[in-house]
Amino acid sequence: MKTLKNISFWLLLVVIAGVAVVPIVQGNVSMREDAFFILMLVILASSTNIIMGYTGYVSFGHIVYFGTGGYVAFYLMQTFQWHFVLAALVGGVAASLLAFLLGNAVLRLRGAYFALSTIGINEAVRAFVSNFEPLGGSIGMFFNFSMYDAYGGAKNAGQLAYYAMVVLALMTIAASFLIKKSKFGLGLMSIREDQDASMVLGINPSRMKVITYTISAFFPAIAGAIFFFKNGLIEPGPAFELHRSVEALVMVMLGGFGTVTGPIVGAVVYERLRGFLITNETFSNFHLVIAGAMLLLIVLFVPAGLVGWLRLRFAAVRRFLE
Repeated sequence: MKTLKNISFWLLLVVIAGVAVVPIVQGNVSMREDAFFILMLVILASSTNIIMGYTGYVSFGHIVYFGTGGYVAFYLMQTFQWHFVLAALVGGVAASLLAFLLGNAVLRLRGAYFALSTIGINEAVRAFVSNFEPLGGSIGMFFNFSMYDAYGGAKNAGQLAYYAMVVLALMTIAASFLIKKSKFGLGLMSIREDQDASMVLGINPSRMKVITYTISAFFPAIAGAIFFFKNGLIEPGPAFELHRSVEALVMVMLGGFGTVTGPIVGAVVYERLRGFLITNETFSNFHLVIAGAMLLLIVLFVPAGLVGWLRLRFAAVRRFLE
C-alpha cells in the first residue's frame, strides 16, 4: 500500500497515459501509429528489465514470448473466432507457462551460458513453428478482412489495438514499479548483486528467478497478440526476430537497467534515433551496427544509463525517477 502512495508511481502513469491520448484527441493517425510502436517497445524493454535489471540475468531471446503469445492468440482468433481480448490473455498465459517450464531448466545457468541458452530457445521455437503446418508453417497465417467485422471494421479494430497497447504499457510499467518496491524485488536485487550471499540470507534464488521470468514473459506475449491482430498476419520471421531482443537490451541499457523509468526513456530515445537512421540514405543499412556500438559505449562509459546517470548526479530527481 505504501508503494501505491508513491507520487512518482502515479506521476509516471499519468504522463504515459497523457502522451498516449494526444494522437486520439488530435485525430492524427500517423502520430497514433508512431505512438503504438513506441508503446510496444516500452513493453518489450520494461519486461526485459524485469528479468535483466532486477536479477542480472541477460536474456537475448526474450522475443520468443512475443512470438508465442502472438501465434497462440492469432490461432484462436482465426480458427475458433475468439474475441481479440480473450485470445490475447490466453496467449499471455500460454507464454508464461512456457517461461515457467523453460525457466526451471535454463535459470540454473549463469552469465553467458544463460544468455546463449535463450538464443537457442528462440531459434528452436522459430524452427518448430516454421515447420508446423497447423500454424501455417513458414508462410504463417493471415486474417480475412471479414474477421474485423465483429469489431466494427478494420479501422475500429486498429483503434481497439491502440487502446489495448496503451493499457498494457501502463500495466507493464506498474508491474515493474511494484516489483522493484516490494520485498520480493529487494530479494531479486540481492540475487543480482551476489546470488550466493543471498542464499545465506535465506532467499531461494531458483524459485524467485522462475517467478520473475514467468512474469516477464506475460507482457511481451500480449504485446505480440495485439501487434499481429492489428497487422492481420503473422509469420515466423517477424514473430521471433532475434534483433528485436537485442534492441530491447539496448533500450534497457540506454535508459538505465534496474530502474522503472529507464526502459521507457531508452525506448523513446532509441526509436527516435532508429527512425532517423532508417530514413537516412547513408546510415539506413547500418542501424543495427550502430545499435551494437551504442550498447558497447553505454557499458563502457555510462553503465547506469541515462536515468541512472541523472539519479547519481542530481539528488533532487531521485524522487521522481525510479
